Amino acid sequence: MRQRLILCVEDEADLRADIAEELRAAGYAVAEAPNGEAALARIAEAAPDLVLCDINMPSMDGFALLRRLREDRPDLADTPFLFLTALADRRDMVAGKEAGADDYLVKPIDYDVMLATIAARLRQVDRMRGKAAAEMEAARAAFGALARTPEATLPAPDGAAGAAAAALDRVALGVFLLGGDRRVSFVNRAGRAMLAEAEGLHLSPEGMLRGAAAAQTAALREAVEAVLSPRGSGAAKGGAGLALPRPSGRRPLTALVCPLRAEDGAAIALFVSDPERQPQLAPDVIAGLYGLTPAETRLAVALTQGQRLEEIAEAFGLSRSTLAYTLRNLFRKTETDRQADLVRLFLASPLAIGSTEA
Repeated sequence: MRQRLILCVEDEADLRADIAEELRAAGYAVAEAPNGEAALARIAEAAPDLVLCDINMPSMDGFALLRRLREDRPDLADTPFLFLTALADRRDMVAGKEAGADDYLVKPIDYDVMLATIAARLRQVDRMRGKAAAEMEAARAAFGALARTPEATLPAPDGAAGAAAAALDRVALGVFLLGGDRRVSFVNRAGRAMLAEAEGLHLSPEGMLRGAAAAQTAALREAVEAVLSPRGSGAAKGGAGLALPRPSGRRPLTALVCPLRAEDGAAIALFVSDPERQPQLAPDVIAGLYGLTPAETRLAVALTQGQRLEEIAEAFGLSRSTLAYTLRNLFRKTETDRQADLVRLFLASPLAIGSTEA
């Protein structure tokens, strides 16, 4: 099994050395950096499996590093980011979680707690990636049926291809099938919505996908060619990822280009995610699966839509104590203990599959 790489970003040299020693003794590979700028350089050399980062550092602090990673490295979106903070810095803890940190460790560091937290976070990532890989294989199989059906470009294909198209219309990701000629032969419902917005991704009259500008179109073409080529860098990994910036300034679309080997020749599957669009969860399905009350269901749906607890309390006319009680019940019924884990549970599950309604 590959040795996991932990990046430790800490400006106190003695503490950084102690943390690195504990991590290496536990079997991890360790990269070290004294500040955010040095951390970015280390990440460019080798992508870490997890980041441990102090908050207050010279040159570039922990918040700035986290922001840069979330904005510039979509390929590291599922890499756990843990802040190191002093016990008294409650505001830093809250700000860190609002900025997208996955967890925090309190100084002085309890190394047993640190190792247990790291192991738990890495197991969580493994579960999510395993589920994503299984879904990818299922999607590839569905695409295979579509690619083998000449009628795949028609509005309502029949038989297995029709069933595959209907299933893919329920997926929250935009899904595009490209033939060996690089032309689009199938687009699911979410993908059609992205094309209708005409921001970040376009379809030419010839049926070719385009970015918002020439540079993005070239990057998309290079990713497709890399995956199609047996000697391309993407072929070895089974896919290539890229970001597609949007002129409006909204966060870029993120795309994964994957090879398909259909019976009638090479083909490409393009999966596109819009970070500004949250999957719509079916309240009745959530309630039935976890045995939630109507109040717990409303809270769960609101949290997955990105609302903050203060906003939810005001919108629902609830006191903070009532909201906290409802949230504790949600944690208990879903076997989670943190708000971020609760949201991740819902969004990474089949509950996040979209409805067939327009």
